[in-house]
Amino acid sequence: MAGQEFGHHLGLPRALSALPLSPLTPGYAHLLATQHAAGLRHIGELFTSGPGLRVLDGVFVPVGARGRRRVDHALLADLGRGTGPAAALANQLAELHRHDPQTLRRVVLYQLIELLQDHPRGQHPDTARSLGIHAEEAAGLVAAARVRPVLDRAQRAAAESLADAWAEHRLRRVRTLLERLPRTGRDPSLGTLRTTLSRRLGHADAALDAARDAERAGDTEAATEEYLRVLRLAADDRKALFSLVRIHRPRHDDRAEPLRCVLGPESAVLTWDATEPGVTWRILRLRRTGRGSTEVREVRQVAPAEGGAGGIEDRAVPLGSVVRYVALPVRQGRVDGVPLVAREMAVTPEVSDLALTDGRERIDGTWRTPPGATEVTVEHTGPDGLTAHLPCGDGRFTATGLPPGPHRFRVVCHYRTPEGQSVASAGAAATRTVHRWPDPVRTLTATAEGEGIRFTWTGGEDGLPRKGTEVRLVCWPGEAPFPGTELAVSEVPVPLPWSRRDGDGDGEVLCPPPGTHAEVAAVAVLGERAVAGPTVTVEAPVPVTGLSARRQADGQVQVVLDWPEGTGLLTVSWTEGDGRTGERAVAAHQYRRQGLRLPVGRGGVRVRAVPAPRASGSVVALPSAAEAVLPPDASVAYRLVPGPRRMLRRGKPLIRVTLSSPDPAPDPSPGSSSDPSSDPSSEGVQTGLPDSLPEFVCVARSGTLRPRGPADGTTVLRIAGAELLELRTVEYELDSAPCPVPYTLRGFLLGEHATSVRLEEPSPATLVVR
Repeated sequence: MAGQEFGHHLGLPRALSALPLSPLTPGYAHLLATQHAAGLRHIGELFTSGPGLRVLDGVFVPVGARGRRRVDHALLADLGRGTGPAAALANQLAELHRHDPQTLRRVVLYQLIELLQDHPRGQHPDTARSLGIHAEEAAGLVAAARVRPVLDRAQRAAAESLADAWAEHRLRRVRTLLERLPRTGRDPSLGTLRTTLSRRLGHADAALDAARDAERAGDTEAATEEYLRVLRLAADDRKALFSLVRIHRPRHDDRAEPLRCVLGPESAVLTWDATEPGVTWRILRLRRTGRGSTEVREVRQVAPAEGGAGGIEDRAVPLGSVVRYVALPVRQGRVDGVPLVAREMAVTPEVSDLALTDGRERIDGTWRTPPGATEVTVEHTGPDGLTAHLPCGDGRFTATGLPPGPHRFRVVCHYRTPEGQSVASAGAAATRTVHRWPDPVRTLTATAEGEGIRFTWTGGEDGLPRKGTEVRLVCWPGEAPFPGTELAVSEVPVPLPWSRRDGDGDGEVLCPPPGTHAEVAAVAVLGERAVAGPTVTVEAPVPVTGLSARRQADGQVQVVLDWPEGTGLLTVSWTEGDGRTGERAVAAHQYRRQGLRLPVGRGGVRVRAVPAPRASGSVVALPSAAEAVLPPDASVAYRLVPGPRRMLRRGKPLIRVTLSSPDPAPDPSPGSSSDPSSDPSSEGVQTGLPDSLPEFVCVARSGTLRPRGPADGTTVLRIAGAELLELRTVEYELDSAPCPVPYTLRGFLLGEHATSVRLEEPSPATLVVR
């Protein structure tokens, strides 16, 4: 029957001769991760899914009804065929079994005892059987779990990392881990490890003492060899490492650095010459802590470089700390050569892409803040040498009210160390010069003066010619910059090429070419710098040409003109002789479709036409208005009047010619000036008849057909215009027949003003004399 406690005879040779306090398996953490990925509580479940696993005298799995088979390399190789976490676990165990066949039993026992010690009913054999243990070994395994010391979390971590530290020759670390484990228990492998560790540490301490003696004697070469011997024995010996770093660190006068380090915004980049073949480089980071000690962290192990150069990037560099990097050459897991030591470096990355831009009494700064910076401050030193702090936002600052001259800025990053202390960087410095800028133009005013425009402005005092600056009137090719925008003079268009006109008063008088519609801006220019100013809209319409007016039979006036190109609207105005005025806006499409008629009276009228502005609020340089003047509506009427009866016969017929006009006849007396039109300088509308009326001519032609013109027949009557203007009505008696009867009379108007006087003709039948 099985014993009740560990040590009783169980009937199996060497059963439970050792209880493992540690798996002593290199790479145990990776093995455990693979096991958990496969969903196994312990490694023994990889070999059998049901009860029957034996572990007391080796690891056996059941075969058949009563048989069993030892778990060996062949079985593990069979389980490793395939894919998945279980196959990967089997291959890892096969590799461990090849190096040490006892490793498998040690790991299985370590895990089973751990499970039983953690289980609330771990002292009952049923719990062991539920883990897949054979019924004959369940009581013995429970007894082993009761006898072996229970490990807490820290002790388990020490036990499971012990083999890795030993494999890496970190003897100081191994000693620390062993000190955490209890000395009770029956694990002879740990006892052997302690003995071997003590012996090797003794050799390391002796080599350390010899190295110190050689260093005190000034023999750095011998000291280096002894320190290297220490590191070959104990790769984590801090005293030997620090001594080698102290001996081989770069001096201030060294130009070539064996290990070069460049600090970036998020990492430190290390490069070195790796010409020795077959050497693995172990990169260490030494950091000063806030407690005055030095922390050592392994960054990475770099395989031999094929191209003869090595390099890595440390992205976990502790911000705000002072670090030094060391590259140890390693062969077969041991230090084999003098380490490469970099210069000490403060891990306080500076801002990148620092750029300064000067403006009018202002400098703007921008940068990229490195990740991890808790704060960024800006120091400003002016031309007077005084230094002050500037407020700054997220990656930018603006310093205003600056006098001309050089200004220096230092952008400092602040970091929090792992110990919670605030550390500032050395700062990225840059200098920018503030130049004199012109005073901006504050207001711009445009006033139309005939066909020119007078531009006046306020501000721009620094742009006076006596100060070497100017105010430039320009038209921007695109959208005008906002007033106050600072520009380089190369960005400013050339001044307006419009002709200038001399004029009294301030500003400039420019004559825009016809068809102009532009936004004129005032720009203050000083040297290579300019400041945009306000704008005004100006227009110079194309003048109206070919204007003429003609009275129509319905009493209206027909206006004809040449429509100016590019003009959409005209303003047509008229002034009548009695002072009445009128105005009409005429669109281009309306004029082309309907023409233009004005409802004016029979009196004299003056018609003007000017283009209308294209935009409301624009200043318009109007061209001279197109103008046409119509005199009063004068008409000459004539008719054949039968002669009066005289006794038994009728007298000779009369031709009666009558001049009619809405205006009274002019005063024929010399020097009279009652008619405004008589004054050559008058700008009013002609209200009387013209001084020179056309001549009235009456011709006769035999037959009943009307004469076609004044030369188509015999002239029977000729009345001068002056006579008609004086008498208004003239009668002429036909003394004798000018040609054989019957004949037809017809009157005509001849002379300069023939088109200005309307001829009213009677019915042709009334002009036939028989």
